[in-house]
Amino acid sequence: MLKSLWSRAAAQRAPAPEPSGYFDVMAAGADFALPTPGWREAYRQADPFPHIALDDLFDPGLLRRVLRELPSPLQPHSLFSADVKHLQERKFAWRDVPALGPESTRLIAFLTGKPFLEFLSALSGIGGLIPDPYMWGAGFHQILTGGKLAIHADFNIHPTTQLYRRLNLLLYLNEDWDEAWGGNLELWNADMDACVTRTAPLFNRTVIFSTSDVSFHGHPEPMTCPPDTVRRSLALYYYTYDRLPHDEHSTLWRDRPSDGGRVEAAVQDFRKSS
Repeated sequence: MLKSLWSRAAAQRAPAPEPSGYFDVMAAGADFALPTPGWREAYRQADPFPHIALDDLFDPGLLRRVLRELPSPLQPHSLFSADVKHLQERKFAWRDVPALGPESTRLIAFLTGKPFLEFLSALSGIGGLIPDPYMWGAGFHQILTGGKLAIHADFNIHPTTQLYRRLNLLLYLNEDWDEAWGGNLELWNADMDACVTRTAPLFNRTVIFSTSDVSFHGHPEPMTCPPDTVRRSLALYYYTYDRLPHDEHSTLWRDRPSDGGRVEAAVQDFRKSS
């Protein structure tokens, strides 16, 4: 009798989704990682530190649905902001995990799942990568016109898990972005005397780079986009149990030659007021 009831219940149950549905987040489906050998070579040889920019990696329809779920910093909101003049200005963050919409949750779940972690390890050569369920400092970042982010290297120890930060992923969500508006991601050399590469924050462009105490990056010039335009990105960070031989540090802000010491002065003032 019990067997009969179980059989009828199973027959009425909705069919299980096809395994490929998990990979529909990616434009190439389950084959998204096939070009990894070529990407790996480019990643490891890149200057000024290992990085790569990949276009059209994700399904564009999904990314547009994600955008519709994001609260706008142009309207009343509860977005997190921690502006400090000369360091980061007009930047808002959204990492309230319980409040994320279903498409945002689906995207982040994929980016923190085993297949994508294995892809990141194959790309970077860093094994044992661990995602951050707390999204500390991560999440959806939104920056308004006039906003900027000074050149810096990121904190290296997670304050809750004490894991060591190894990789950054930045997924840009800006359709119809005019490169004349600025907002380019700049990567600087260790001596902070030259910007080695600039990458425009174009829709469905993903930048992945290794983090260290000299992985200096940012978008240090105030953006000139229209007032109703927002620079949007998803930032996720990946960690390992093993640590590099670097001292523990918080964010390392740096002056460019043209900054005239303003960034360092802002850091000192912030420390005094904290």
